Amino acid sequence: MISEPFIKARPVIENIEKHDHQAYYVGGCVRDFLLKRPIGDIDITTSATPTTIQQIFPKVIPVGIEHGTVIVVYDDVPYEVTTFRVEGRYSDQRHPDSVTFINQLDKDLERRDFTINALAMDLTGNIIDLFGGKEDIQKKVIRTVGNGYERFKEDSLRIIRALRFASQLGFKIDPQTLKEMKEVSEDISNLAIERITKEFGKLFAGHYLKNGIHYMKESESYKYLPIFADIPDLIYKVPDSIQPLHSFGEIIAFFHLLDTRVSVIEWVKKWKCSNQVKQEAVAIVQAYSLFEKYGIDKWLVYTLDRRYYKGFTNIMNIFHPALLDENDLDKVYNSLPIQSRQELCVNGNDLISWYPNIKKGPWIQKLLTMVEKEIVFGNLKNRKNDIKDWIKWNPLEIN
Repeated sequence: MISEPFIKARPVIENIEKHDHQAYYVGGCVRDFLLKRPIGDIDITTSATPTTIQQIFPKVIPVGIEHGTVIVVYDDVPYEVTTFRVEGRYSDQRHPDSVTFINQLDKDLERRDFTINALAMDLTGNIIDLFGGKEDIQKKVIRTVGNGYERFKEDSLRIIRALRFASQLGFKIDPQTLKEMKEVSEDISNLAIERITKEFGKLFAGHYLKNGIHYMKESESYKYLPIFADIPDLIYKVPDSIQPLHSFGEIIAFFHLLDTRVSVIEWVKKWKCSNQVKQEAVAIVQAYSLFEKYGIDKWLVYTLDRRYYKGFTNIMNIFHPALLDENDLDKVYNSLPIQSRQELCVNGNDLISWYPNIKKGPWIQKLLTMVEKEIVFGNLKNRKNDIKDWIKWNPLEIN
């Protein structure tokens, strides 16, 4: 039975066919349909050229039009629509030097990476499988379409993609394909790191992450990744308790805690991550440091941004299995007397007014933090007079 995402995309294919062109659902969406997995993005392949697609649909985004790919926005849903094509050499190991549009589906499927992705489906639900993809899905095998050495030489990111599918699907990698991955793995060092980062993130979010890591070792692809190239034993330190990590911030925090010789900042720099990723990794590492000193206490829960509770819990459950549940953090958070500094009854201006003869400086923030901590632990009421009295009896040394 065709699932909802395909039904919603149906008018896109119908409109293309009305203009006398072929069109099919293709790739990962067909694979996941056969596997009864949740359907993500719907991709469409067609004999219509990008120019024709722009004429058929009112809203088309020309994201990769020179390579035959556009985004058709239909009913507020984006669909990647790519023209049947054959490709020239990949001299930059990223994009083909030339693309030739064709009207043969078989030649288009032939250029794809793995048999499990070289599948197309028409509107009736009929599967076009020219390379044994359905059989490989049944056997749970990842195998290249045609000559694996050539596929990986065209774009060595496909090696990381194979690892990612092993992690997501729990499939074995065909021995010949694995051999060819190993032969070409050195080319990974020539890839743009942004492309690797995206696939690496998906790999570590996979339900069968141990499987992906196993094949990362077997293919020796880790030797050509940033940080891992310098610390080749790092991947072998990953514990059996490893669990899926759902953000790159979690990944960086995990590997930093696994081997503190490489700082979070170095990871972020080498993998060209965003400030958002850096903030998450730093926050999780700081929270873990607090845990090592004091356990899971109110101050840890208070100071850790709630956005990172899930990530911190994931990291905790790798290094300390079954010790912590995300709900545990929420329970502590909901019991806190205050949940942010904004709720404090005093601020820096109050402290300045109480101590007009003391020059402004770091002491203000330091004293506010002391007050904040006493309130969080329940040792002090969040009332201005109580806070003023507490400060009187607990004076801060100011140099």
